[in-house]
Amino acid sequence: MRLEELKLTDYRNCRNIELDMKSSKILIIGKNAQGKTNILESIYFLSCLKSPRTSNNIELINFDAEKLEIFSNIVKSSTEIELDYSYTRDKTRELCINKVKTRPKDFKQVLKTVLFSTSDLALLRGNPSDRRDWLDRAISQVYPAYDDRLSKYDKIRVQKNNFLKDNYGQIDETLLEVFNEQLVITGANIIFLRKKFLREIEVLAKEKHYNISSSEKLEIKYDCSFLDDEEEIEDIAQRFKQSLEERKVEEIRRGQCCAGPHRDDIIFTINGSDASKFASQGQQRTIVLALKLSELDIITSKTGDEPILLLDDVLAELDDMRQNYLLKAIRSEIQTIITSVDTLLFDEKFLENVKIYKIENGRLSLN
Repeated sequence: MRLEELKLTDYRNCRNIELDMKSSKILIIGKNAQGKTNILESIYFLSCLKSPRTSNNIELINFDAEKLEIFSNIVKSSTEIELDYSYTRDKTRELCINKVKTRPKDFKQVLKTVLFSTSDLALLRGNPSDRRDWLDRAISQVYPAYDDRLSKYDKIRVQKNNFLKDNYGQIDETLLEVFNEQLVITGANIIFLRKKFLREIEVLAKEKHYNISSSEKLEIKYDCSFLDDEEEIEDIAQRFKQSLEERKVEEIRRGQCCAGPHRDDIIFTINGSDASKFASQGQQRTIVLALKLSELDIITSKTGDEPILLLDDVLAELDDMRQNYLLKAIRSEIQTIITSVDTLLFDEKFLENVKIYKIENGRLSLN
């Protein structure tokens, strides 16, 4: 898979830029707040229709504009595919594949990306919601229908919470049971896919992590309050249903759903110790590096297409050993788009076949 062309119109501070992406490695250099992260964000956005930095798409529109547009030309399995996306301040959205309007589900199946940014480096010490978001974004790249399941679960959960709050003291337990049954069906499916994906990525990440650290054993565990090692979806559903029944009084008192995938976490351990508590900053960054490279492998094996790797200012935050490992681990068939303040982090050999752009105030020029 290759991104051949990208055009941005009024996307954040990128008022009108065009990038010729016909290269396996592209480097975008510029000082902070000039727009280089916005370019990577727009590419990532095309792959999943979500920004990693905001849930409000209006924030993506330039302050002085009423509408943003993203156009891309992609080569996938020797076939050229055009993706067009536009969004207005009145929240009108249009998605097109090869100039034909399409559904979000079909749009998201075209482009696959793996984004590795500086914010990812704090993954282990962030909130459980940060780790759930990382996991959910990764799964969505492989299972496009997963997003719909997440949305359905959140909708039911919010409806249940509103029901509990609005009817405090006079709960219709029959209706509460209906909400719980719906949550169990959707939530068990989400937990099943999360556990399945983590098992698969652990195998790959464990090996990559060992190659970097030379001696440390990485393990990844899905942390759910009502599960032990249940793997079958029927068992997960039964334990979820039991947990909701046990917490009924608490939920009625608090006016919110107190169990489910919206409260789960992912635990990373090194040689048996919780990495979020005891690992050094370097060890934590090694884990995240191993995870991101493993994402590349999983998406390639599951979809048959190499995703585009987006490295957003991340090299400056890695030491020489991890920089070298990352750059050497990137296969030549993986198109890689990198942002950096300058070219000083890269040796001459790496830069030989790299297309370099410079960005300043949202304006691009070839370096």
